[in-house]
Amino acid sequence: MPDVTTAPALADLTTLRVGGPVGQYVTTNTEAELIDAVRTTDEEGRPLLVLGGGSNLLVADEGFDGVVVRDLRAGIDVPDHSACAGVTYQVPAGTPWDDVVAEATSHRLYGIEALSGIPGSTGATPVQNVGAYGQEVSQTIATVRVWDRERARVRTLPFVDLQFGYRTSLLKRSMRASVDDPRSPWHPTPRYVVLDVTFQLRQGTLSAPIAYAELARTLGVEVGERAPLLDVRAAVLALRAGKGMVLDPTDPDTTSAGSFFTNPILTAEQAATLPDEAPRFPAADGAVKTSAGWLIEHAGFTRGYGAPGRATLSTKHTLALTNRGGASAADLVALAREVRDGVRAAYGVTLEAEPVLVGLSL
Repeated sequence: MPDVTTAPALADLTTLRVGGPVGQYVTTNTEAELIDAVRTTDEEGRPLLVLGGGSNLLVADEGFDGVVVRDLRAGIDVPDHSACAGVTYQVPAGTPWDDVVAEATSHRLYGIEALSGIPGSTGATPVQNVGAYGQEVSQTIATVRVWDRERARVRTLPFVDLQFGYRTSLLKRSMRASVDDPRSPWHPTPRYVVLDVTFQLRQGTLSAPIAYAELARTLGVEVGERAPLLDVRAAVLALRAGKGMVLDPTDPDTTSAGSFFTNPILTAEQAATLPDEAPRFPAADGAVKTSAGWLIEHAGFTRGYGAPGRATLSTKHTLALTNRGGASAADLVALAREVRDGVRAAYGVTLEAEPVLVGLSL
């Protein structure tokens, strides 16, 4: 049976360390318990929040007056049908993501090595189509098993149905579709609850081709070349740590939700209005991606902006909003709005938040 325990504050369950109390807190250790907790909550008509590592959430100070379900399952299953050229990993949603990367790279399996050090659970990775240093998790996902709350049954969604895009997927869009007014405070009510994710990884001692210039420079290779697999993992962990993007209880720059804003995807006409020196990268359908970090910094918001306040930009990375100690959700939202509005005034580009906002809006 699911374990209904004393409800903690969401500040104790999220990497930003903000968020008020919850109505009910349930931990689950099996798939059956997870499904039962979700189904029961839906039958009772109560709001639901399924929580993994809490690394991509900004929750209101008022908390969440509903049921928070935390999936504590972990482990990796390797089915017998793995092909000789690669290996299939089937991973429960609650498994910490970096445990999966560490396991894969230590067994000479490549395809997710550039995603080392990303906090949170495996079940969250396909929702956001997590990406870093030139890799996206969608590049290795074969299927995602979900509990479909609308149909009240388990379904297996193949890659083609998951509709992956830049930091989005069918799973994420099922949350946003439940919001009538994007300016209103809301809580995420996804149609799909991830049960497990199946990855197809390739065997080899070298990484996938390095697609990110900074990582290539660190490794001493050219973009498009490959490098020793464990060297790539070590380099990514070092780069992330240098930006405060690896959780460290002694470093207040890591009390964050990672990158708070996604890189804007612009039309060619919009991109043409940016300064010549602004970064530009080709995106799908003729669109242009630019750097949110560049826009933030060149709009006047430098590293550590907001100090000595309780909520500031990271001293290492302008994309991260950090809780320097005692910050409230309201403090962080105020800072996010200031940065967003400053970038819009300077460049006509409206930044979008990457974390899921619960009971809040920008």
